[in-house]
Amino acid sequence: MPFFTIARRMVAAMVLVAAASAGSAPALALDKVTFGTNWVAEAEHGGFYQAAADGTYKKYGLDVTILPGGPNANNRMLLLVDKLDFYLSANTLQGFDAIENDIPTVEVAAMFQKDPQVLIAHPDQGIDKFEDLKKLTLFISKEGVATYFQWLKADYGFRDDQVKPYTFNPQPFLADKRSAMQGYVTSEPFAIEQQGKFKPKIFLLADQGFSAYSTLVETRRDLVEKKPDLVQRFVDASIIGWYNYLYGDRHAANALMLKENPEMTEEEIEASVELMKSQGIVDSGESRDRGIGAMNNGRIRDFYESMVRAGLYKQDDVDLSKVAATQFVNRRIGLDIKQNLVGK
Repeated sequence: MPFFTIARRMVAAMVLVAAASAGSAPALALDKVTFGTNWVAEAEHGGFYQAAADGTYKKYGLDVTILPGGPNANNRMLLLVDKLDFYLSANTLQGFDAIENDIPTVEVAAMFQKDPQVLIAHPDQGIDKFEDLKKLTLFISKEGVATYFQWLKADYGFRDDQVKPYTFNPQPFLADKRSAMQGYVTSEPFAIEQQGKFKPKIFLLADQGFSAYSTLVETRRDLVEKKPDLVQRFVDASIIGWYNYLYGDRHAANALMLKENPEMTEEEIEASVELMKSQGIVDSGESRDRGIGAMNNGRIRDFYESMVRAGLYKQDDVDLSKVAATQFVNRRIGLDIKQNLVGK
């Protein structure tokens, strides 16, 4: 047999072996990530469950475990002791408190452009504008009194003598038509409508100037410094999850949440999603041009100034340059997905 024929057959055999080896080679290992939320599974976490359910995290090379929070959980502490990689922070105030107390965390994405905190009133009581709430008894929790109510006093002239304790039970509000109660726009209004058989008046604090970002992805500074690519992939995949959750097919994500939190219903989830969309909680303002998750340091500074006026901080308590790492957002990630799903 001629030498060139033998050589050609040897090359062909080597190619076949190489192809077989490539076909049987294991896939690259996914980076394991643990993400802790701040409450039990609910619609407010939908985008993260969506990214887990539809394979977006895997597409970005991540094996993500979502660890739900709850009344007996302290997921933020787990972040600080390296048991979590990311945590879902309630709002910008937690970022301020971290810097004030030398806690080495940083916000890397703001999934909610508006804080969902609302005051809820009865209809047909002459409460037509926000300032009318000053005529009512207000059921507000201790945490609310210590935070946003101080802003209400400073900027709107609300009074301490209006306040009665809120114990996360709507019955005192339902029994008193000349009262208002705190809540989240994605939760309490639906519960009141079901229990009270009326549609309440809803006043979103964000629309009155309470400009905190909310539902922020928080991580440790050392992770940002040592693994910025991991942080970027988690943020990007989560943003895409939120677009698909709000505007696409969210049934698989809802099924995951219902499995985690069987006390919730599909009806509750869908009502929350519609309120998030109608009130612009996730996708409004900056996110329209820069993508979900958008943050800017100017808005963080303005919110801090309003909290200084309210007496929550002194002017120089917080180094605002350390609150957020905005390089991971404002990159227009996912805007094409929204365009394809809703056409605008």
